[in-house]
Amino acid sequence: MSQVEISELAKEIRASLKQFPNFPSEGILFEDFLPVFTKPDLFQKLVRAFQLHVGEQKVDYVVGLESRGFLFGPTLALALGAGFVPVRKAGKLPGPVFTAEFQKEYGSDKFQIQKDVIEEGAKVLIVDDILATGGSASSAGELVKQTGGDIVEYLFVMELDFLNGRDKLDKPAFTLLSGQAEKLQN
Repeated sequence: MSQVEISELAKEIRASLKQFPNFPSEGILFEDFLPVFTKPDLFQKLVRAFQLHVGEQKVDYVVGLESRGFLFGPTLALALGAGFVPVRKAGKLPGPVFTAEFQKEYGSDKFQIQKDVIEEGAKVLIVDDILATGGSASSAGELVKQTGGDIVEYLFVMELDFLNGRDKLDKPAFTLLSGQAEKLQN
């Protein structure tokens, strides 16, 4: 794994982000990473940076959280030679599912995963765009455990450090772009 190469890729990706102060609520500096997907070379660099980080670790599945984990999760899975499994909001997956509830700023929500998609003992990466409170990622981790999968690591593009979301995760977490250390001051 080349930390230098990962750092260089991260700098290029960060330069493409757009910032929106006080969105979606007061005190939040929203960093929009969607512009990465408008430039194929940046999208490839995003996937490459995660691929370099994962290195030679065995990965059977990449689990992506609805909805932004769907944007790069399948491509990362393909690059790693792994399958992709979606974690969706309740009621959007057919067949038997496992369900986990998580808390949000303004209430609760539920995620689901299909029961028969991950084999017992399979090595799993969980990916999403941002680590904030850790509620949704932790919920996805709970679902992977219900399937019998073994979480290797959580991967995020960005992190809001001041919300301490890592504290809710029971496995290591990697954030590509340095996070926001504190709430936006007006």
